[in-house]
Amino acid sequence: MITECSTGNIPPGYKQTEVGVIPEDWEVKPVGEAFEVHNHLRVPISQKEREKIAGKYPYYGPTGIQGYINEYRIEGQYALIGEDGDHFLKWREMPMTLMVSGKFNVNNHAHVVKGTNNLTAWFYYYFSHKDLTQHLTRQGAGRYKLTKKTLLNIQCVLPSPPEQKAITEVLSDTDAFIESLEQLIAKKRQIKHGAMQELLTGKRRLPGFGEGKGYKQTEVGVIPKDWDVRSAGEICKVNQGLQIAISNRLKIPSPNSKKYITIQYLNEGKEAEYIDSYSQAVCCNRNDVLMTRTGNTGILITNVDGVFHNNFFKINYDKKLITKEHLVNFLRLEQTQKQILIKAGTSTIPDLNHSDFYSIYIVIPPLAEQETISAILSDMDSEITALEEKLSKARQLKQGMMQELLTGRIRLI
Repeated sequence: MITECSTGNIPPGYKQTEVGVIPEDWEVKPVGEAFEVHNHLRVPISQKEREKIAGKYPYYGPTGIQGYINEYRIEGQYALIGEDGDHFLKWREMPMTLMVSGKFNVNNHAHVVKGTNNLTAWFYYYFSHKDLTQHLTRQGAGRYKLTKKTLLNIQCVLPSPPEQKAITEVLSDTDAFIESLEQLIAKKRQIKHGAMQELLTGKRRLPGFGEGKGYKQTEVGVIPKDWDVRSAGEICKVNQGLQIAISNRLKIPSPNSKKYITIQYLNEGKEAEYIDSYSQAVCCNRNDVLMTRTGNTGILITNVDGVFHNNFFKINYDKKLITKEHLVNFLRLEQTQKQILIKAGTSTIPDLNHSDFYSIYIVIPPLAEQETISAILSDMDSEITALEEKLSKARQLKQGMMQELLTGRIRLI
C-alpha cells in the first residue's frame, strides 16, 4: 500500500524528530547503534605496491575502484562512505556511498559499514546523496574529513527491516534500469563509432553506390576509386575569431551588439556577454560550423548568432563538393582528430593555425553518397539522444523517489 504524507503540518501517523517529520513507527538512531563500522578490515596499499601484486580482486577508495590486486581482505556485502576527500561537496551530483559485494579490498580513505539488524542497503541509499558538510572537519584547502567518531554519531532514520527491504528493492530495481540504459547507450555509441570509421573511409559501401568500381591508394590510404581526396585548403576557408578584452565586453546588450561566443559560454553555461565592435568576418549564424583551434579541437554546429572568440575557426566550405554534415562527421572522425592534434603541436595547449588546418586531408564521396551516409549517422545520433533523454528522466525519477521513500513521505507498507 502506498500512503502519501504532505510536506505541510504534521499529519496523523507522523512525528517531528531532530531529522524532520517521519512516520510514527520509524526510529532515529545514531549510525553507531544501527550499523557496524569495520574499519579494521581496511588496508592501505600504494599504487606502486599495487602494481607489484596486480590481480583480479578490486581495491576500493571512497568513490570507486582504484585498481586490482591478487588478494582480498573482505568478503560479503558492505557499504562504503568516504573518510576524507573533496567529493563531500558534490553530494548533489555524485553519490557519497558505494555498495560493494563479493571479495574485495578497501583503502584507508573510506569507512566500511555493515548492517546487522538493519540492512546494509538502507545505509547505502540513505546516505547516498546526504549533505554531510556540517559533520566534516577541514584538512587544508578543499580537503575535508569525516572521522569515524563523527560518523558513528550521525543520526539515521530507520523504518522496520521489512519496510527497509521494500524501499531498497524498489530503488535497486530503478538502479538496474538506469544501468541497463547506460550500457545500451555505451553500446550504441560504440556501434556508431564503428559505423563512422567504416562509412566515412569507404571500407563499407552502401547499397547502390560504387558497385564494381574497386579501390585506390591515396595520401590517406585506400579509398573507393570513385571517391576523391582534397586538402581542407582546397575546399574550405576559415576565419579566425576576435579576441576582446574583458573590460570591453558588455553585460547588457546594446542596440548594435552581438553575443560573444566563447568556449566557456557554450560548454560551461557562462552568462552571456556582448560586444558592439566587430566585422562580419567574425560573426557566426545558427548552423554555421565552428572548430575550437586551441586545446581540445572539437567541431560543433552553432545554435546561436554572435561574434566568435579567437579560439575558434569558422569553417566556410564549397557546397558543390561537400555537405556540412559530411564535413563535420569527417572532422570528428578519430583518425582526423589525431591528424589535427599532431599538426596543432605538442605544447601544453595545442594551437592550430590556418596553414595547419588547410593541410588536413578530407575524403570526399559523391554528394549523393555523402547525404546517405550522413542520414544513417544522424539516425544513430537521434537514437542515442532519445536514450539519453530517457536516462535523464530515469535519474530524475530515482532522485524524486529517494526523497519521498527515504523520509517516509510515501509508504510502501
